[in-house]
Amino acid sequence: MTNTVTAKGQVTIPKPVRDLLGIVPGSKVDFRRTDDGNVVIVRSDKKQPASRFAKLRGHAGKGLDTDAIMALTRGDA
Repeated sequence: MTNTVTAKGQVTIPKPVRDLLGIVPGSKVDFRRTDDGNVVIVRSDKKQPASRFAKLRGHAGKGLDTDAIMALTRGDA
């Protein structure tokens, strides 16, 4: 993924990289130089990106018991 540096020294972090690191507007990142001279970007604000499963978590609704939920999923309601 090649990007062009602007006159202000800015680059756009590619979306796949932002998604991988969980970088959103307001996130803090750190640039670190490795022993072999490369520079890596890491998230520095201690917030872990939400897992793909965490985004799916939720509940069926307030006040529903197991029988009501099963009836909804079967189409009996």
